[in-house]
Amino acid sequence: MNDKNAGLSLVYRARWRLTWLLLHVAGPATLPDHLDPRRRMERERATRVARAQAARQH
Repeated sequence: MNDKNAGLSLVYRARWRLTWLLLHVAGPATLPDHLDPRRRMERERATRVARAQAARQH
């Protein structure tokens, strides 16, 4: 499995990508990073991957 997808199920990845694309097309206008829902999704996904990698190392 690719490191950027570690710990993420196929269903989660598909739902995440669809939501991200919908926000890209029909989401709010450009916002600062701390308010942008797409950036929030990316941060949350990175946190999940980091937790999965940490759990795999232990």
